[in-house]
Amino acid sequence: MRAASIPSLNPFQFFPKRQGSSYEKLPSYDTSNGAPASPGGAQRRSWSLHNVTGSRACKGWVRVLAATIVVLLVLGFFGGGRYKREHEQQQEEEKADEEHANTKFWEVFPRINGFYGGVKTLVPWENWEPDPVQIEMRTQPRRALRDTPTSTTTSSPSPTGALPLPLERYNPYPPYNSSEYLADHHPVQSCYLDEAETQPAPDIFVYPGVPQTMALPFFGSHKELGMRTDVCFERFGRMGAYGYGYNAQEGGLGLGMRSEQSGIEELWRLQPKIKYQDTDWAQAQTACFNKNKDRFAHRNTTTRDADSSHSSLHTGKTKKKLPRSAFVLRTWTGFEYTAHEIIALRSMINELALKSGGEYDVHLLLHVKDDTVPIWTSQEIYDKVIQENIPKEFWGITTLWSVQLMRMYYPGPFGEPPANIAGQEIHGVYRSAHFALQWFAQEHPEYDFVWNWEMDMRYSGHHYEFHNGVGEWAKRQPRRGLWERNQKFWIPSLHGDWGNFTELVDKETFDAGEEPVWGPVEFPNSGKLETPKENQPPRAVEKDNFEWGVGEEADLITFNPIFDPANTNWVFRKDISGYDLNLPIPPRRCAIVTVSRLSRRLLDTMHEETYIQKHSAFPEMWAPTVSFHHGFKAVYIPHPVYFDRKWPLDYLDQIFNFPETKIDSVFGWGEHNWLGSSFYYNSVFSGALWRRWLGEKEFNEGGAQSEIEGSGRMCLKSTLHHPIKSEASPE
Repeated sequence: MRAASIPSLNPFQFFPKRQGSSYEKLPSYDTSNGAPASPGGAQRRSWSLHNVTGSRACKGWVRVLAATIVVLLVLGFFGGGRYKREHEQQQEEEKADEEHANTKFWEVFPRINGFYGGVKTLVPWENWEPDPVQIEMRTQPRRALRDTPTSTTTSSPSPTGALPLPLERYNPYPPYNSSEYLADHHPVQSCYLDEAETQPAPDIFVYPGVPQTMALPFFGSHKELGMRTDVCFERFGRMGAYGYGYNAQEGGLGLGMRSEQSGIEELWRLQPKIKYQDTDWAQAQTACFNKNKDRFAHRNTTTRDADSSHSSLHTGKTKKKLPRSAFVLRTWTGFEYTAHEIIALRSMINELALKSGGEYDVHLLLHVKDDTVPIWTSQEIYDKVIQENIPKEFWGITTLWSVQLMRMYYPGPFGEPPANIAGQEIHGVYRSAHFALQWFAQEHPEYDFVWNWEMDMRYSGHHYEFHNGVGEWAKRQPRRGLWERNQKFWIPSLHGDWGNFTELVDKETFDAGEEPVWGPVEFPNSGKLETPKENQPPRAVEKDNFEWGVGEEADLITFNPIFDPANTNWVFRKDISGYDLNLPIPPRRCAIVTVSRLSRRLLDTMHEETYIQKHSAFPEMWAPTVSFHHGFKAVYIPHPVYFDRKWPLDYLDQIFNFPETKIDSVFGWGEHNWLGSSFYYNSVFSGALWRRWLGEKEFNEGGAQSEIEGSGRMCLKSTLHHPIKSEASPE
């Protein structure tokens, strides 16, 4: 019997072993409906002795038959009662299992307050100590296979009125002007916000330290991904270059004017305020690329590029040619572009496209929700939709699509899935948001990669440092054990460094006798596209010393683990369309939250699977499943993820990496475990932390007065936040 209350902070006592519990509700056997009633007026036939012979033998058989019926009725009565009791017991067990999976044991864990330290408590990185409740997380990891160095520091300054550290211009780009860079690359030409080239692309600013007691992430690592750990970002230095902190008369957006502002005079001296009213971001991106086009590989205009293996970007004795990426944000008609949304878009374009010398182009992919609007028939209609739904500065980077356009581009029929829980048509955005992305990629063969991003994402750090960094990190990952690592959460304070974690997962796989994924997977099918030859393994997995895949660009990058939905009760796990229903359901993989980077060759294969084979799957499953089937290189990025409470590390590992049953998975009924995290589709803490960083009062804590009287405005390390459904700042 499960405990009705929580008497202590030891969560393991609440996990008794459960035997044979089903993870899906069975149909109820409600006898109140009964069988269909007999048609009215129909005559019932009665057994009459006049219909048989009058011999004693027949009469004897009648008595035997009557006795048999009586016995069967008695057995049925008692057997039915037993069945009813067993069925009720089963339903009670299923209800108890569901309640157990939904019980929020983590709510009793101690709160972590280290996020809320302000700029007045800044210390150099070498003097930093985490929130007191996390101190032991810096001790030797408990599951390390080899030694991991740790730090021991003790400094803990008190808040003062003056800021202890100066602002610093942040430059995470390669040393473009160095002789080493220019020896292998074409020079980078500077880019500007305006056509006359009077306003250079601006910089952002950071503090070279962190607030004392700044919290530690539970998952992932800044250092592992190549991001600086010794700086933090506060709202003026991060967003001031994009119109934050000054009014419309000066060209700004009027945000943060009455919030805590200690030290920002230095910011305006280093980065003068910019007037954005007449900015045309499409013109700025195009001009930037044209000035730097010699830096990039020239793709041909066919969908199947000769450079599909990503291996010919360095051609002979010529200088290296770089790939290009489209950074696509999905939006829709009726979406409200607040001042914060505008700042987020400006920062992406400036940091990804302009400051990089054209390595990225940022696009808005606008879903026209009214299917009756014929956006493909008239430029006038097309422009009118954009002008009514998009701020003027972003008109030129907007592409329209609609469900009706997808119906024409990917005509049916599509076979039914084993289960359509959403109850919607295959072309709808809810079940097939990837259709529009595939179509966009076919319309833009000039890009080597397409980033699929969402409007409710926020990043407190520098976009180029993050996006370029994760791409380079994914490129370094070997294919051996990759799918097995992809489904795990890396907890550095428990597992040690990434090398140790790699060895740990490899050992777990082989100790369990599991066959690791190695190249394309085989499964019963009634027709399958040919897999690219370069996706076939060059050797047996046991003969590979973590070599295959190193230096190979990732075809799919995700920001949550890539898991097997068959091992969970995730509600959409059977929504995979067009496959033979007479065969077992195909093996699948899934990554919740569809933000990702996809390669040209993966997008081409997804398009052909859809257009030729009439295959599709729920959006979170489609790209990972195609990668799984065809042996593409897919990589989950272990970016830093924070929790608002101190989880015991062994318990965290059990809940997220080793769920006891399918229903306990954090990708099903156990998803409540994400509520206090900084990144997941249902996170509450993520939005609350972001709004506190903006200076807003949240849950009756924080706000302008609290910052002024306390340690100043918050300064966070670079963190990916999702979802952000509302934003506000002190006016």
